[in-house]
Amino acid sequence: QVQLVESGGGSVQAGGSLRLSCANSGRTPNYYRMGWFRQAPGKEREFVAAISWSGLNIDYADSVKGRFTISRENAKNTLYLQMSSLKPEDTAVYYCAAGSLRSRDAAQYFYWGQGTQVTVSS
Repeated sequence: QVQLVESGGGSVQAGGSLRLSCANSGRTPNYYRMGWFRQAPGKEREFVAAISWSGLNIDYADSVKGRFTISRENAKNTLYLQMSSLKPEDTAVYYCAAGSLRSRDAAQYFYWGQGTQVTVSS
């Protein structure tokens, strides 16, 4: 069983930083490729970043590259997203997900967290 729970969301001013966490609280260790997606009201869910189990293969959406850093700590079954230089356009519900394929397609991810709200004000 894989149960993903996001935390760390909140409200910040533009230019600020937040670190999101995604913990696997299920009984099965998280050996999957992990990703972050986000969805704003009225918009489609979009890919943010992904990382392989080893941490050696990392992918970022162009909109966040250079500002966000994805990482994972497998011993704690936890995924992170360090977000810096935040913009109002980053406002969304952020979801972590687990899959097995190298993909930016949400359909290729098997498990999803509940989401955590990130709000960036001007």
